[in-house]
Amino acid sequence: MTAHFRSYNVLFLCTGNSARSVIAESILRSVGAGRFNAYSAGSHPTGRVNPYALEVLQKNRLPTDGLRSKSWNEFARPGAPQLDFVFTVCDNAAGEVCPVWPGQPMTAHWGIRDPAAVEGDDDAKRKAFAEASRTLLNRIRMFASLPLEKLERLTLQRHLDELGKAPAETATE
Repeated sequence: MTAHFRSYNVLFLCTGNSARSVIAESILRSVGAGRFNAYSAGSHPTGRVNPYALEVLQKNRLPTDGLRSKSWNEFARPGAPQLDFVFTVCDNAAGEVCPVWPGQPMTAHWGIRDPAAVEGDDDAKRKAFAEASRTLLNRIRMFASLPLEKLERLTLQRHLDELGKAPAETATE
């Protein structure tokens, strides 16, 4: 007899939903396939996914199908998936307004510097997107490895908050 684990709905939130939250959605779709349903949204969506975000995902062979910039209002409507986890990935230090999610999902702030705000040539922008992607990959891998079914809520919250402080791995993939 095989144990049946429920799948968890995870929403990554940011302001524009064009880079960090979309990258996180794609990473969790890949890393947590079958165990997690990954979504992303923004408080003020730009309406398009940043081309550098798509480039870094494709370079890392991560899924890009169905990715789009959308409002967090889609997840507040009747019939929307009931969320288990909501992670904000905007960077408070940059003066961005990070959305606050009402309701009962577990929440944590995993601030990531906005790669879309980096100015300079294409190489500087690609480097910023690669760094954001590495940091998110590291945090999401650690999150996906947590024994969620076995942790009580306060212990789990402590783990989620700590993951928001985890740096990128130094090794590149």
